[in-house]
Amino acid sequence: MTSSTKSVHVVGGGLAGSEAAWQLAEAGVPVVLHEMRPVRGTEAHLTDSLAELVCSNSFRSDDAQNNAVGLLHEEMRRAGSLIMRAADQHKLPAGGALAVDRHGFSAAVQQTLLQHPLVTLERGEVAGLPPDDWDSVIVATGPLTSPALAEAIGRLTGEESLAFFDAIAPIVHYESIDLSIAWKQSRYDKGGPAGDGADYLNCPMNKAEYEAFVAALLAGDKTEFKEWEASTPYFQGCQPIEVIASTGPQTLRFGPMKPVGLRDPRTGHRPWAVVQLRQDNALGTLWNIVGFQTKLKHGEQTRLFRTIPGLQNAEFARLGGLHRNTFLNSPRLLDATLRLKAMPRLRFAGQITGCEGYVESAAVGLMTGRFAAAERQGRTQAPPPGTTAMGALLSHITGGADATTFQPMNVNFGLFPPIEGGLRGKERKQALSARALSDFDGWLNPTPLAAE
Repeated sequence: MTSSTKSVHVVGGGLAGSEAAWQLAEAGVPVVLHEMRPVRGTEAHLTDSLAELVCSNSFRSDDAQNNAVGLLHEEMRRAGSLIMRAADQHKLPAGGALAVDRHGFSAAVQQTLLQHPLVTLERGEVAGLPPDDWDSVIVATGPLTSPALAEAIGRLTGEESLAFFDAIAPIVHYESIDLSIAWKQSRYDKGGPAGDGADYLNCPMNKAEYEAFVAALLAGDKTEFKEWEASTPYFQGCQPIEVIASTGPQTLRFGPMKPVGLRDPRTGHRPWAVVQLRQDNALGTLWNIVGFQTKLKHGEQTRLFRTIPGLQNAEFARLGGLHRNTFLNSPRLLDATLRLKAMPRLRFAGQITGCEGYVESAAVGLMTGRFAAAERQGRTQAPPPGTTAMGALLSHITGGADATTFQPMNVNFGLFPPIEGGLRGKERKQALSARALSDFDGWLNPTPLAAE
């Protein structure tokens, strides 16, 4: 591949954009990487460095056998990830986690990219949609997308989830729900477009349990807004459960916890209140707690939500949260290779696609880089299998998740197709990981088709 090949433009020099640019360049495709800092700063970044870590310096678990994040680390390493290379070079003692020296990490990513002959860094804001003559663009602008670009994307997509605080409801692994207590039923047995009248899991509460729950909810330790978030109002359709509860002790019973139209099969009676869970992915392995967006601290959430009958042993794929975010309704808007259906010259990568976390963002950047490189070179690049960590994450954000309840998600084993054999616990995780790495290697190094 010669340098006369037309460049792909990558907008955003965070982890996802840096990884996308690296994958393109390593495939032989020239890249123009656009980073608006320092010409235009953000409320959260402190430097103008590429791949700056604005929050934690941890990439979380590095256990590839027993943890989905660690598995994602290993897949990325096998795919030649720049982000993982720099993280490994600048890791700090952190037990089983991969923590990094944030400044050394960022400097290594930036230096490696700037030394690559096919990478050009341009400083300055891409204000609005990229120019028409940029026929292949990866938008990797993260949760702090510039207002002008966010507004342009919003106009193009018709979505309005680009400038609010997003209150995120917890998600529970289905296998951890006690089905001797929780039962499946929709209110008044009404079935929706894709349901059969038993579309929700219901966890019943008596009067004493409800009152204790509300008291603990109101007393629970809440997270504080960052200074730069404090002036952004709540999205009215997505208020935190504790804000609803603060308006009166019975409010939740007439809101997300209303028991009307439901009968507990164990008693034959309507419970005092009910907590409902709704299927969150096509596999049926993840269920979200309906209406339970919250800014309780994570430890408080785990303790409190396990007091709900039926959830006493709940394992959470994601806990609730509340923060300013910019992300697309990807299941509705993006195709299987992360192209915007309304304008296929644009691909999206990183947190703006609705993944959560450093590693997940970089992994989506890695995939977009490979998709865009193949497209530029006239090759076909299939998405990674859904049995892999990358493929499971990609499948979730491009169609596996319910578009009507879509919220940012970390990688977790609940996104993977089930494995046969009835395995549970550590054995199940290790089997999922072994299958994933085998299938990922097959994706990286496909067997040539035999000549006819």
